[in-house]
Amino acid sequence: MVDYSVNGSVALLLVNNPPVNALSYAVRKGLADGMSKATKDKKVKAIVIAGKGRTFPAGADIREFSGPKRDPWLVPVGNGIEQSGKPVVAAIHGTCLGGGLEMALFCHYRVALKSAKVGFPEVALGILPGAAGTQRLPRVTGLPIAFDMITSGRHVPAEQAKKYGIIDEIVTGDIVNAGIKYAMSVVGHSTIPRRLRGRAVPDAENVQKYADAAMAQVKRKYKGFEAPVYCVKAVQASAGKSYDLGVENEQTLFKVLGQSGQARAQQYAFFAERLVGKWEMPGGNSQTAKPVPVKSVAVIGAGTMGTGIAVCILSAGLPCYLVEQNSKFLDNGIRTIKALMEGSVKLGKISLEVGRRATSLLKPTMSYDDLTGVDLVIEAVYENIDLKKEIFAKLDRICKPSTILCSNTSSLDIDRIAVATKRPEKCVGVHFFAPAYHMKLLENIYSTKTSPETAATVMKLGKTIGKVPVLVKSCQGFLANRMNTPFGNESTFLVEEGALPWEVDQVMEDFGMPMGPFKVRDLSGLDISMKITAEIAKTLGVTLTDETRFVAGSRYSHMNTMLAKKGRLGRKAGKGWYKYEKAGGKIPTIDDEVISILDNHRRNLGIERRTISSQEIIERLLYSCINEGFKILEEGIAKRPEEIDISWLYGFTFPKYLGGPMYYANQVGLSRVYDRICYYHETFPYSKHWVPSLLLRRLSEQNIPMSQWMASPGAKL
Repeated sequence: MVDYSVNGSVALLLVNNPPVNALSYAVRKGLADGMSKATKDKKVKAIVIAGKGRTFPAGADIREFSGPKRDPWLVPVGNGIEQSGKPVVAAIHGTCLGGGLEMALFCHYRVALKSAKVGFPEVALGILPGAAGTQRLPRVTGLPIAFDMITSGRHVPAEQAKKYGIIDEIVTGDIVNAGIKYAMSVVGHSTIPRRLRGRAVPDAENVQKYADAAMAQVKRKYKGFEAPVYCVKAVQASAGKSYDLGVENEQTLFKVLGQSGQARAQQYAFFAERLVGKWEMPGGNSQTAKPVPVKSVAVIGAGTMGTGIAVCILSAGLPCYLVEQNSKFLDNGIRTIKALMEGSVKLGKISLEVGRRATSLLKPTMSYDDLTGVDLVIEAVYENIDLKKEIFAKLDRICKPSTILCSNTSSLDIDRIAVATKRPEKCVGVHFFAPAYHMKLLENIYSTKTSPETAATVMKLGKTIGKVPVLVKSCQGFLANRMNTPFGNESTFLVEEGALPWEVDQVMEDFGMPMGPFKVRDLSGLDISMKITAEIAKTLGVTLTDETRFVAGSRYSHMNTMLAKKGRLGRKAGKGWYKYEKAGGKIPTIDDEVISILDNHRRNLGIERRTISSQEIIERLLYSCINEGFKILEEGIAKRPEEIDISWLYGFTFPKYLGGPMYYANQVGLSRVYDRICYYHETFPYSKHWVPSLLLRRLSEQNIPMSQWMASPGAKL
């Protein structure tokens, strides 16, 4: 795990633990043994620690978090490095993260390639740096930067890290040779001044001011998360306590977080995100299916969604045609894309060079004939099956036979669209979430005819453009929106029965959602809900009125349309479920008119208003979704609970510290969840989403944890 060699007077400790050289037990022991060997060798005058392969150690081995601690741990290994009288140089390439950066901070010197990055991402796993990182980094960078790096978990480029004082020198060429050369230049230098434990924290007298500012920021930016708060406390101790007491304090806080439910949930989410990349479908999987190269893309439609998708494609360095039917729409799309790129540059999300290059790759056109050579097309027009079929038929005639045709649809059956072509095996759904340039989830949908090669291609494209792709089987609403439908329906039923919109929103925001369901509707626009309602009515062949309560044997609400018809279209109209008069129309405030509308609506329906508890609100919104999630697993729409959870974490901003709705259900207890679903099914027999899932019933009756249901023959249906 650690290769030892001597080059002249320099000992090289080369970590060899692919793929990311994680600091496992074997690596830690190898470093300790290597340091001991180099220290005893009189011919060795300096020591270099580096990583073999693509990276410097990129953190701890997360799999060890749930097991017993195995000595030597990183702190004693690091102490041995720091106490060496021979200079120790960390030679950094790739990523130097978490425990890797802590190990580097125990070294006396740090050199790095320009392409390297450093950081402490532990906060994303619900923990904090646990090997003196919160005490060492402030002694190098000062408090403000240490607070920012450790609470955000951001990766810092090498040149920026040099400005912070983390890196001593940027080097070129082979990192090992560069590290050895640097080590030879410091032979004979005393290591005592380079030992961070003896260094004072700069500007320590102002620690309270910096800590208060950091705490205010994390509570605003990371509302509900425990780890960022503990990170602030740990870094603050670096200036208020001695080094040794600060390390003890860090260990105490680390243990508290490590045993918390949030840490377990966030670590579950970490592994779930990697697991969803291992997809499977009839005829192939991620291991057997090979993606076809995608060197050029076209997007049909220059509206809000189309331009957002184009930004994703362009930002990844791919040429992108943008197709519109007239010059006015096309010009608006071009302006939108340029504005989004300029905004990303101003916010520091991309460099000016990347922004300019991306804009230069945009190829606006009003002619489908320009698409004859593209590798993949994404249709992004509004949800109308006839229009989508018309576009697919046209693309099928014009594009080369190998071109993959994608529909950005949130609910329409891909088979019904693909039938318009002679290449159904190359037709697939790619459901982006709004705003497409920001939201990380990409829901890819395969039909009965989609080939594994096509699925592999869109899954790879998702990663290329910075998304978290999830592959699901086509059905009405697919995975995300199918689960979100009962969530939306129950929120409306609750206000019909007596809850107020702002009460429902507050309960869900206290639960951890960044925005309640009624604020979300106002943000997206109630006219959008009205159009969706019209499509539902058209599909069902019925006329919906304000008094409609049951359609096709299922409970139904017409309230979004009712408000929209009154001109209450949401934030853009200054009023929706809330009114928007403050801060330029961005701050929602309670509107008495909405209360009157609700009271009249209840009277018309003969509903007597009742008091609804916070617990009932949580159960009806979330348990209805969870029940639908288990039905999705029953039907094979998704293969694993992790696919559902990742979809909700990145598609609907479900709080990551709760793991996702399916993980949350398992924490509550599947028997408890099932019993409450049965209760609501008896209470609301006309709501189909309360019909209990057979899979959930089986797991509940047999007391099988959700994590084991795939492996349990007794749990399969």
